[in-house]
Amino acid sequence: MNERKIPVTEDELHAYVDGELPAERRADVEAWLVAHPEEAERVQSWRAMAEMLHARYDSIAHEPVPARLELERLERRPRQWLYGAAAAVLVAFVAGGTAGWVAHGAASAPSTFQSFTADALDAHRLYVVEVRHPVEVGGNERDHLQAWLTRRCGWTVFAPNLEASGLKLVGGRLLPGPNGPASFLMYEGVSGERYTIYAAKTENGATQMRYARTDKDGALFWAERGVGYVVSGGGDRDRLTKVAQAVYDQAEKNGT
Repeated sequence: MNERKIPVTEDELHAYVDGELPAERRADVEAWLVAHPEEAERVQSWRAMAEMLHARYDSIAHEPVPARLELERLERRPRQWLYGAAAAVLVAFVAGGTAGWVAHGAASAPSTFQSFTADALDAHRLYVVEVRHPVEVGGNERDHLQAWLTRRCGWTVFAPNLEASGLKLVGGRLLPGPNGPASFLMYEGVSGERYTIYAAKTENGATQMRYARTDKDGALFWAERGVGYVVSGGGDRDRLTKVAQAVYDQAEKNGT
């Protein structure tokens, strides 16, 4: 994935400003900025905005999200609770340095990266705590689960084998996504740790992996062949990266 010569995207420019762009992609972006001085000036304005936001709002960004927001989200209809996560996650995005989005102006829509990670992390937090009903279709029906989600979502949904990472498929469910249905798969380790894979259609053909974190949960987002993927899990970024890489490698091997 990282070896491909993918055109520089808006999300990558924000990641560059945020210091979250993978090292192997940084040189490509910097060379592109040298060849596009107007874009370089715009990126520099985002960086200046980021410094001002950090100076003013870092103390607020680290405050805990009110518990009442979680309760309200559970009472809403499925699509509404997905939107509800955006307000809580926005604080964490500011803490992470996503000032590039703010620089667009308050009326601008969130980027694909922000929308997907907000929805995926919200679903992750909602369902990983479930004991009896975390999924609609159990992992013992893997073939049925894949066929059902594939039919409903409109692309080939593949449930990767993550046993090498110490994770067993719990099952999956269908969720509303940004541009139609979304697939949601859950995995569990022997210690009870859970990871989820959220996928939905996106206008982005392909993007590099990007990391986001809210509270104690982390997420890695990427897009491939018009489908956006988010692998969510605990706060151990190295562990999350290895799981996400395993998901990506198997998806590539299976052509999904």
